[in-house]
Amino acid sequence: MTTLIGSARRVCNHLRHSHHCLSKGVGYHRQCVHLCASRGIVSNMRLVQFTCSDGMRLGIEQKEGGNVIDLNSFEPSLPHTMRQLLEKGDSSLAIAKKAVESGRNIRNRCEVTLLPPITSPDKVICVGMNYVDHCLEQNVPIPKEPIIFSKFPSSIVGPYDDIIHPKESNEVDWEVELAFVIGKKGKDIKSDEAMEYVAGFTVAHDVSARDWQMKRNGKQWLLGKTFDTFCPLGPALVTKDSLSDPHSLGIRCRVNGEIVQNSNTDQMIFKTEALIAWISQFVTLYPGDVFLTGTPPGVGVFRKPPCFLKRGDVVECEIDEIGTIRNKVV
Repeated sequence: MTTLIGSARRVCNHLRHSHHCLSKGVGYHRQCVHLCASRGIVSNMRLVQFTCSDGMRLGIEQKEGGNVIDLNSFEPSLPHTMRQLLEKGDSSLAIAKKAVESGRNIRNRCEVTLLPPITSPDKVICVGMNYVDHCLEQNVPIPKEPIIFSKFPSSIVGPYDDIIHPKESNEVDWEVELAFVIGKKGKDIKSDEAMEYVAGFTVAHDVSARDWQMKRNGKQWLLGKTFDTFCPLGPALVTKDSLSDPHSLGIRCRVNGEIVQNSNTDQMIFKTEALIAWISQFVTLYPGDVFLTGTPPGVGVFRKPPCFLKRGDVVECEIDEIGTIRNKVV
């Protein structure tokens, strides 16, 4: 029953009447699922970039850790990068949905290596102090407007790639975050239209060198946030209609198997729509732009005593309905 309700919620979100559906019970959810299927709507799209013996390709992960549908084999005219796929718009995503329905061109998981779901974005936009419980952890006021910083796109690595511990830092810290990716170009976007510009959601690890963030470089955050490998992403770009509610998902981080962060995205102060509306006042958003939406409490720097990552540690960042990324510090 839980699985059925979860699937039905995703369908209801796609049809934009989830609250009405949820009030109707399981039977009505089942009707929504059948309606969704009759309209050709795929309610579980996990878009991935991967490499194999044929080079870099686009695919759809059938489930987390499962086999991958090779989109470029299904339709050779499709581009080979996620950014290019998003730039082509809804027509490319429609082909991806047909590939799911076809059940063909499936690669065994052992044949593929997952890359970050997006590479070489125009921007990586980050939000600081965006969880109520993270502000309480620091005993600081809740921000009245989003606190924005950035990472360089060169910091992005895949869901299972190593994090390089830089010799320049002794205070490398963890931060699990919900990320979303822009699906179409926009400027001065209204908050009530903002979700139309979202392609999907993924898991991010905002690795942070606290000494460079908080003590060096004039206390500007950029250098402490943007060392190479400091932005693992993945495992997939989960389309927005595949999630029950991106702002009500369990979010957690484990270091060497021990839970160090455990919260829910409902603690976010500025949610997806507000962030898009805010940032698009200043800059044009392009397909592939990545937003990291902030981290919950439990980071190492605010522990007593502070605790930081060391070489050999394994960090797992997990968000319900999206998946887990796992990165070793080397």
